[in-house]
Amino acid sequence: MSQSLEGKIAVVTGAASGIGLATTKMLLDNGVTVVMADWNEAALAALTAELGGKAIPQVTNLLDPESCKAMVPEVLEKVGHIDILYCNAGTYIGGDLWDTDADTIDRMLNLNVNAAIKNIQAVVPHMMERKSGDIVVTCSISGHFPAEWEPVYSASKWAITSFVQGVRRQMIPYGVRVAQVSPGPVISALLADWPEENLRKAKEEGALMDAEEVAEAVEFMLTRRRQVTVRDLVVLPTAFARM
Repeated sequence: MSQSLEGKIAVVTGAASGIGLATTKMLLDNGVTVVMADWNEAALAALTAELGGKAIPQVTNLLDPESCKAMVPEVLEKVGHIDILYCNAGTYIGGDLWDTDADTIDRMLNLNVNAAIKNIQAVVPHMMERKSGDIVVTCSISGHFPAEWEPVYSASKWAITSFVQGVRRQMIPYGVRVAQVSPGPVISALLADWPEENLRKAKEEGALMDAEEVAEAVEFMLTRRRQVTVRDLVVLPTAFARM
């Protein structure tokens, strides 16, 4: 049974592009006020002007500890409360382990894991006090099996899977739902390091999907009755078989 999202307030990280932008547009279509959190101030300014008054910019650099720490308090000053937190911001490392470097690994783990944990840690007291709320995190199919073509990225998503499912259990007595969506390959900036030939072939073979498909999965999760939690929704391109 579907429930309306009309009038709710959401925060979406990584909102200026890809899955974050697609989900922002989905939430706006459902009557939600969306605080769009992203480091790209110029992109946020342009998008919020285009999307209307219910799209509110929040310039946050999740890789900067002070900016990350300030995000939830700054959002609460702007909108008063948070019904939905969608931790979507992330980055990607593919390929062989020996072809990357320590700084790139640190950046990815800090964004994919540490920032999401800190954002959720900051918002749960607020939601616990209100006895209501939804927290959704973008995980990945790579968080469910050892993806040998992207072992560092896969490790970050395994970590998030463990964290999300642990916090989900902690939040049950407080009426706060915690869940993750686990997409397969999505056409987005995260695939920028794919060889062009591999990307072209994957598109032709139907092994990539659009960000809007993930946004629709999040919509399904958020519109369930409060007595129901979709704890993890795996969404794959039909032709994706590498698992």
